[in-house]
Amino acid sequence: MKLTRSLFAAALALAFGLAAQAATELPIIAKARAYLAKDTVLDGVKSLQISGTLDLGAAGADLKEPVTVEITFQKPYRQRSVIRSERGVEVTVLDGYDAWHHVVPAADKSQWSLAVLQAPQIKNLRANAFENLSFYRGLEAAGGRIEDQGSTTVDGQRCQKVAFIHDRDIVFYRYFNQSTGRLVMTETARGETIRESGTIEVSGIKFPQKLTTTARLPDGSQQTTVINFERIVVNGPIPADAFQTPSLTN
Repeated sequence: MKLTRSLFAAALALAFGLAAQAATELPIIAKARAYLAKDTVLDGVKSLQISGTLDLGAAGADLKEPVTVEITFQKPYRQRSVIRSERGVEVTVLDGYDAWHHVVPAADKSQWSLAVLQAPQIKNLRANAFENLSFYRGLEAAGGRIEDQGSTTVDGQRCQKVAFIHDRDIVFYRYFNQSTGRLVMTETARGETIRESGTIEVSGIKFPQKLTTTARLPDGSQQTTVINFERIVVNGPIPADAFQTPSLTN
């Protein structure tokens, strides 16, 4: 494809803008990325496929069999999560600016439901997809911003707090170990806390082995869920229909 002179000039301006952005990047971001892998490796990630088990805590006390979860992320803004349990199957999909939620109960598959998600839910899914594939870099180019919010202590570790701001109500506050760059904890604007533990190394990238999320419920109690990752695939083949809306005749 040939670029016109004006498009070529715009492309150069973008390239120089990105170079300037990289020059002013927070040192802790560079350290956090270096902890995970080399820049060239991280920038080469186009998709992730993650599978494991989900512990719902008290919310899953009635379940006798393990709950499985499969999550696929694909650049720029695609995400598919499938949760299977004795209760049935839940599928949530984001495809650009479209998203839907499909539920098939195990007790009566004829009572399936399909809901088209609305703008606030789509914005959250887009932010989540971006965060899982960007490895802490590039938010400014996507319309957000990153703020250094100073030094603090989390779980006995001296950390640098950094806010990844996608929108006024979509913010990820990340706490990075100042010495190693490892992510210690993430907080969301909704008050959830997410802690990473263990390590799985795939394609030269360090991923957490376990994510523990704690959320406060409306009644003041806390709900804890744990995802244990068993398999991670980087840039693997993804079925062409993975993000298609299910047939209404299911």
